[in-house]
Amino acid sequence: QVQLVESGGGLVQAGDSLRLACAASGLSDSRYFMGWFRQAPGKEREFVLGITWISGSTYYGDSAKGRFTISRDNANNTVYLQMNNLKPEDTAVYYCAARRRSLYSTNHHDYPYWGQGTQVTVSS
Repeated sequence: QVQLVESGGGLVQAGDSLRLACAASGLSDSRYFMGWFRQAPGKEREFVLGITWISGSTYYGDSAKGRFTISRDNANNTVYLQMNNLKPEDTAVYYCAARRRSLYSTNHHDYPYWGQGTQVTVSS
């Protein structure tokens, strides 16, 4: 049973940084694609960043370019989302998600495994 647990959210000011963590367990092997999504009130769930666990290849959504990065720690089965220069429009619940076979996708419907989400609020 795949379990994903996010942590690291909080209330910050514009221009601050945050690092979110996604601790994964129950992965049968390393052939997963890990994605970070976010969802603001009244908006669709949006792809932020993704990483292929086995190779470390990264994929950026439009909202992440230039400010956010993704990384993984194989030893601890944890994926990180580093967010710099945060803006009020980054306010959302951030979710970690996983899908098998290392297949990149920006469509949240393609991901069967989800964490509970962590709230990020950026004040102006």
